Amino acid sequence: MNAQSVHYPWFKRQDLDAFFALFQNNLANFVVITVTMLGMGFPASVVFGKVIPGTAVAVMAGNLYYSFMASRLAKKENRSDVTALSYGISTPVMFVFLFGVLAPALALTNDPDLAWKIAVAAAFISGLIEAMVSLTGNWIRDHLPRPALLGALAGVAFSFIAGEMLFHTFAIPVVGLVALAIILVGFVGKVVFPFRMPASLLAVVVGTILAFALGHQSPGEVSEGLSNVGFYPIVPSLAAFDGMTLLFGTAVGLLGVLLPITIYNAIETMNNVEAMAAVGDSYDVRECQAVDGTGTMLGAVFGGLFPTTVYIATIGSKEMGAGRGYSILNAFVILAAAVTGMIAALSALIPLAAIAPVLVFVGMSMVAAAFSTTSSRYFPAVALAMLPYLANYTMTRFNNPAGDVVADISEGIVPLGQGALFTAILLGAVTVSIIDREWRRAVIFTLTAAVFSFAGFMHAPALAWNAAPDFTAGYLAVAVFFGFCAWQHRHQSQLEQPDKQERQVS
Repeated sequence: MNAQSVHYPWFKRQDLDAFFALFQNNLANFVVITVTMLGMGFPASVVFGKVIPGTAVAVMAGNLYYSFMASRLAKKENRSDVTALSYGISTPVMFVFLFGVLAPALALTNDPDLAWKIAVAAAFISGLIEAMVSLTGNWIRDHLPRPALLGALAGVAFSFIAGEMLFHTFAIPVVGLVALAIILVGFVGKVVFPFRMPASLLAVVVGTILAFALGHQSPGEVSEGLSNVGFYPIVPSLAAFDGMTLLFGTAVGLLGVLLPITIYNAIETMNNVEAMAAVGDSYDVRECQAVDGTGTMLGAVFGGLFPTTVYIATIGSKEMGAGRGYSILNAFVILAAAVTGMIAALSALIPLAAIAPVLVFVGMSMVAAAFSTTSSRYFPAVALAMLPYLANYTMTRFNNPAGDVVADISEGIVPLGQGALFTAILLGAVTVSIIDREWRRAVIFTLTAAVFSFAGFMHAPALAWNAAPDFTAGYLAVAVFFGFCAWQHRHQSQLEQPDKQERQVS
């Protein structure tokens, strides 16, 4: 088959199944964004008029570019079975931005419009960093232990995704449990439903019907959602640049969240692209990281505030036999739903208890993947790296009006939760170094933790000199201990060397 005879279709039947899976994933994220931001007190004009359309622009641009990359790969390799990469809002990063950037910005300014501008500026910077990381992504991957990164991710997934969404699932038991059962049967049990209906779509439909039948959803809520249906033009905004002043001023502490979560996002893109290479479709990792970063920046220019990424779900699309059509269809459907305000209607129509189980499964899968893709000897590192986000979740949920409640539970919750991503990665990295007996690396990671604590990136409410002196001293003491371990290890090795030589001679 030569290059001229390759027929790579724009759309085929298998693309429909893959579209529903990808659309459900994106829709679940959009619904969570809508419900969460409205619950925080952000006006509908900001949520539906700025955030949702801006985020949709990022999703559309990335989906279309990845369909182009798929076409290019098909022509290059003379194949018609190439699958475009799935793309959308990064679910774990979305939760970090909601509760680690947007919520603190709102608490700091007490002004939804200013908080939105700060978060948009943060998203733009995150996208810029990821685009830059594309030049050095391999170096970062090689120097940060994978179990530490996966453990930090699993901590976000366990607390903010699977845990938070499971709470919403159980808020309306009949609706949530039935929807969860369908998700588990379809995705975990791998049972094929009639008409090959995607499990996520079936769960949302059945859950929504049950909610209306049992009176948990009312026509009034639908009317309220439909009242937001209209035309929301995609208009570029200077909000990202207006927010820079505040982000590098009174909200500078939020920068401590951006670097680690962006590095994670870039590495996760790398891992997911490599996973696709393993099943036959090899894309340029650096180009994909640049696309994700550029897409995030583009979304921020139009008011969106959530970083995007390549989805591991692409593997499932590949197994379905999808091509590029599902990606193109998702791009235009998401954009149409955002511009017309249908996201608002769907958010009012679909109870959170019906769609939350989809994200429960996403969180479960992320936690499971953190262990299944890691050697069992590193399980302690993954487990330890998960725990700071448990503190961060507790702190986020109770530290505003009920800070005394958290303090009464333990004085360590708040400082452990502050800068949780840095703490998680560094504790995991230290544990990996101990397991491998790489004492010098353990010293380096511990000294890094001391520097970050001194500067306020960890264990402190804001960036400042000598922000967390007790933790700085603690990490320095541990670094000295690891230095002793390194000396002892080297000393023992020198003593054992003559014995080995004598045994070899004899």
